Parts: sequence; C-alpha cells; structure tokens
Amino acid sequence: MTSLPFDDRDGVIWYDGAFVPWRDARLHVLSHGLHYGGGVFEGMRVYDGAIFKLTEHTERLHTSAHALGFAIPFGVPELADASEELVRRQGIADGYVRPVAWRGGEQLSVSSAGNRVHVAIATWEWPRLFGDATQEEGIRLGTSRWRRPAPDTAPVHAKAASLYNICTLARDEAEAAGYDDALLLDHRGLLAEATGANLFLVIGGALHTPVPDTFLNGITRQTVIGLADDLGIPVHERPLEPDALADADEVFLTGTAYEVQPVRAVDGHRYRVGKVTSALAVAYARLVRTP
Repeated sequence: MTSLPFDDRDGVIWYDGAFVPWRDARLHVLSHGLHYGGGVFEGMRVYDGAIFKLTEHTERLHTSAHALGFAIPFGVPELADASEELVRRQGIADGYVRPVAWRGGEQLSVSSAGNRVHVAIATWEWPRLFGDATQEEGIRLGTSRWRRPAPDTAPVHAKAASLYNICTLARDEAEAAGYDDALLLDHRGLLAEATGANLFLVIGGALHTPVPDTFLNGITRQTVIGLADDLGIPVHERPLEPDALADADEVFLTGTAYEVQPVRAVDGHRYRVGKVTSALAVAYARLVRTP
C-alpha cells in the first residue's frame, strides 16, 4: 500500500457535483460534521476496473444519512455515475472508493438546522488489507473492552462516522497489544463484530454468525451468506456468547476492505484456516471478478 499522505496526492476527487483537483477538496474547520460527528460514508472495492455492489453501497449511503436526520442532495444514479467516472479518470484497476457526506459550517451548534449537506467521492489503489500472507495464516484478534452500543442509544445500522470512534479506540489498543484487530462484544456481552468487519464462526461445518441487531449488516456479510447457501453450507444467525469461540473450528471476518479474512486466533483460542473458510474465500474472489 502506498505511503503517500491522503491529503497530498495527485488526481481528482468528486466534490459536490464537480471533479476538483485532489489537493483542493477541502472543508472549513468549523464544519458541523467535524465538530459533532454529523457524517456518513461508504467503502467500495474496485476489481478489474469495476465497482462491486455499487448500487447497494450507494443506496446504503442514503439510508445512513436518513438515520442521522439529513438528506443527501444527489440521487443514487448520479452518485453511482460519478463513482464510475472517478474510477475511470483515476485509472483504478484494483482499489477502493470512499463516498462521504457531512453537514457543513453554516451554523455551528448542537442543532444541525440550517447546515448544507456536502458530498465527496475519492478513489485510490488498495491491495489486500492485511497482506496476502494472512489468507494462508489468518490474523489475530483480541477482545476489546469497548462495546457496541444498544440500538436505542445510537443509530447502529448506519455507517456513521461517529460510531467509528469506538472502532478506532478498540483497534489502536489491539494493535498496541500485538493483535491485528479487535473483537467487540455488544452491550449485552454477546459477540458482535471486529472494528470494520462482520464475524463468522464455523462449528461442525456450519456457519454461525451474530444477529446484526447492534451493528451494520454488511453487504459483504450478506453476499457471503448467499455464497454459503449456494455451496450447501448451513448458516445460523443467532445470539452468540463468547463461549462459542471455544466451540469453533474456524473463524473468519467479512467486509469490503477485509473481503473474506481468515482468523487464526482470538485471545487464547487457536483456529486453522479450514475448508469452509477457504471455499468461501475462493467463491467470493471469483464472484467479485465476474463481469
């Protein structure tokens, strides 16, 4: 992955309906979204120059904004077309697309009334999140002290920037402790997700995954559940106590950035990268590059 700072690159970014030079895509320091977390975003993968699940991601951006009480001033078709044109202009073959929408700086108070909504889309080359070797070896997770909030305390089904503060705290602490990522429980103490990915356990050849009632029901998660059905692998969505980790033969994560990411350890539990995880990883890799 390139080490170039994200705020100092060449190219263009789509910003409020126009393509602007990358370095000119800026916002004022008194923007409401910066001060009060009034922003939503998406993450999309580009494979062979095509954006995977473009419509679904763009629709979810609108749904997330609605959950935070604002409307995006550009429709799904317009944003989708802008994303595709941006990928073409940037010459991205395999990479990442990041749309983001936030409240501007017309008024700065807890109330959001009177603030204009801005939208930007950027794209860049991006290889595998944890490196190719982790597909064979898996990554290590440590259970975090931070938890996913209850659905009556936060817009848990929105891809809201403010909710990722929890993820940043958990991920930073996990990496400092020598792990690759953190595993979060929910407010009830049940298994929830990693900092940016959904969780699957393989128990007796079947998939077991937490019910997405306190976290985002990921598009990749839904895709992998569909692939499992195609392969005849049973899927059980159910509340999972942390003790279920001891019953698992395999563990993996799913997400746009993570794809299908094997896990070799969670705290003191060890796992192999088994045939179920491998079969789903192969099926997913084939699907995303199918024209």
